[in-house]
Amino acid sequence: MDLLLQRGEAALDIGDIPSAIGHLTALTDHAPDFAAGFQARAAAYAAAGQFGPALADLARTLQLEPRHFAALTQLGAMLEEMGRDDRALAAYRQSLEIHPHQQEAIDGAARLERKRLGTDI
Repeated sequence: MDLLLQRGEAALDIGDIPSAIGHLTALTDHAPDFAAGFQARAAAYAAAGQFGPALADLARTLQLEPRHFAALTQLGAMLEEMGRDDRALAAYRQSLEIHPHQQEAIDGAARLERKRLGTDI
């Protein structure tokens, strides 16, 4: 599992999205209860602009590990990009309840709060 995860993340880091998806799909096939594999593949799908499969993988991640704060933050970012600000803010807040020091979630929640209050610059 670790080797496939490392290969998938390395491919994602260099922008080889098809290889990342391939390695991470092999991982999720071989370890269907490994939440980190689904979260990593969700990142690869999102990088490819495939939000449907990415959202499905995040749902599986959170089904396996409801306190997976990185998946919640990633979900918030995707929902925000899709214009679903209320749901994005809820995901960021839920993530921050688990791990309150994530800068991406802090920034996302603050940005959406400013937008919601009409103080977004």
